[in-house]
Amino acid sequence: MIDLDAFDRRLLALVRENNLEPARVLADKVGLSLSAVLRRLRRLRDEKVIVADIAVINPALTGSALTMHVLVQMQQAGPQTMDNFARTIVRHPEVTAAWDVTGDDDFLLKVQVGTMEEYDAFTRRALGEDKGVHSFTTLIAIRNIIENEVARRPLRDR
Repeated sequence: MIDLDAFDRRLLALVRENNLEPARVLADKVGLSLSAVLRRLRRLRDEKVIVADIAVINPALTGSALTMHVLVQMQQAGPQTMDNFARTIVRHPEVTAAWDVTGDDDFLLKVQVGTMEEYDAFTRRALGEDKGVHSFTTLIAIRNIIENEVARRPLRDR
């Protein structure tokens, strides 16, 4: 991992909150020249400290008004079954996040759809016995309290 000095850490804190802030404004806020800020941001991207610059779109605009968290239990939890399911589940655009987890369940999926009918169709396509799924439990999100707020987590000191 790259060594981050105080200027890097301040820059990262600022771009985590708003990565569209002009470099000249960032330079003023951190006390560096414009060229130094641009050079540091380029290095942070090249070194994969900053891994993406994205826009988070309102889910209603993508037809994803409903969010479900789905706990999936596989029929057999062997590596081949788990890997096959993982490779298959990424092909479903309704799945916006997925984790291989510990405990009684094997996977946790974040599924976003526009209607319950779409969710029903998804479960029939993706979570059937023919996919190696033993059972699944659906938790329907009623409202967002915190979502995708990665800037809440402070940078580690090393």
